[in-house]
Amino acid sequence: MESLPGKAVSYWLDSTFKSRCDILKDGIKVDVAVLGGGIAGLNIALRLKESGLKVAVIEAREIGSGVTGHTTAHISSAHDLIYADLEKNFGKDGARIYGEANQTAIGQIAAVVKRYKIDCDFRSVSEYVYAERNNDLEILRQEFESAQRAGLPVSYQGSAPLPFPTAGAIRYSDQAEFHPQKYLLRLAEIIDREGSYVFEHSRALDVEVGEPCIVKTNKGELTAKEVVIATHFPFLDRGGFFARMTPYRSYVLGIRVKDRVAKDMFDSTERPSHYIRTQLTEKGTLTIVGGGLHVTGEFSDTDRFYRELEDYARSHFRVESIDYRWSTQDNYPFDHVPFIGRFMPNAEHLFVATGFQGWGMTTSMVGAEIISDLIRGKDNRWAGLFSPQRFKPAAEGAELVDRNVKVAKRYISDRLKKARTEKVSGLRPGEGKIIAEKGKKTAVYKDKNGKVHEISPECTHMGCLVNFNSAETSWDCPCHGSRFTVDGEVIHGPALAPLKKKV
Repeated sequence: MESLPGKAVSYWLDSTFKSRCDILKDGIKVDVAVLGGGIAGLNIALRLKESGLKVAVIEAREIGSGVTGHTTAHISSAHDLIYADLEKNFGKDGARIYGEANQTAIGQIAAVVKRYKIDCDFRSVSEYVYAERNNDLEILRQEFESAQRAGLPVSYQGSAPLPFPTAGAIRYSDQAEFHPQKYLLRLAEIIDREGSYVFEHSRALDVEVGEPCIVKTNKGELTAKEVVIATHFPFLDRGGFFARMTPYRSYVLGIRVKDRVAKDMFDSTERPSHYIRTQLTEKGTLTIVGGGLHVTGEFSDTDRFYRELEDYARSHFRVESIDYRWSTQDNYPFDHVPFIGRFMPNAEHLFVATGFQGWGMTTSMVGAEIISDLIRGKDNRWAGLFSPQRFKPAAEGAELVDRNVKVAKRYISDRLKKARTEKVSGLRPGEGKIIAEKGKKTAVYKDKNGKVHEISPECTHMGCLVNFNSAETSWDCPCHGSRFTVDGEVIHGPALAPLKKKV
């Protein structure tokens, strides 16, 4: 770990104070319980409160400590190369609705920032989807034409304003960026008053849907007429979302460069893509560079993705220093459209917002609009496209089958594969492995002080064996993306229970 570049913390979290919200008290009653204290949960809660409803946000850890605090914070309708695919899978009307919803969301975020005078470094910029290689120009041209038909503010450029050569670019105007944690902390303050609440360190464990609904947490029960699950990955398996999305991890560096980088946002066409933006800090401009996408839990040697990202940064910029490094996790629906709406057809009072595929800064506000309208009984012109009840066999079917077959094979191979028989004393400081001890598989980690941490390697979600994540010092499940600390505590769901301690 010492060889990796930068301070191992998100800049957004390192540059803000910690939130100070209460822990849930048993017996609270509200109109709507919103589970999840990231940008989706707080945008939804704010919209509902503004409509006159009493809300309670329930966060398992701290506000913004999950995915939102580890984003690169592009507020954008330029979601990689998506519009050509949307036209193919949902038709021109589907692509237009998707573009309209996300472009509208940018303006809505700007309006919230202005209305509440939120000091979160918000600024209007352009986003460029750029190609470095001539081979990518045809796919770039197709994406431009699809985005144009979707009604988005796009133009085709011969290059992007970056300090390295590019072959072409699509420029999306009227986009934005901000400091996501400053935005969230202020939203929490606005929500947590006048009969509405924001609770931290209170993990939702189950929801009994009824009239009213009962939310069961590790700190007691809460009663609400409606419940919204905005916990990044829905923790209630009965919705089946674990079988309709793939969790991916990606990596970010905060660097200082000698080059002049335009105050815009950038996303490349290569796979996996790289994304770039700048952030003004007390020490000058920080250039934020991201990349390295892979399925969660697929690799143990995740240090390599930071090193590869460092190589990319140094080959494209004149790097003075690497100040920060962090990683994040995003859920990708197989048909490339988030799930926003009623959790299940027969769950009248239960709603969900998930599957933002890396673009949650914007799509979370789409979720706020759709779910607020549904709860208040209003029609919403976007709801059909984003409905969790949709199923597009041509768009979703092949990947759904392929992904779930891989998960099933993984589960079976985990049962048949023998763990290495080796001594714990043979582990190096900072190393984690699954080894055989007295005929049982054990996840073992030796910290830098030589202390050994031993837990069960069976994920408490569905029983797949976890893999050690060397860069983040965690145990990650390759089946559905649950993550755990070296002592077994849950970092990311859908798992709810910690890994079992060694008996």
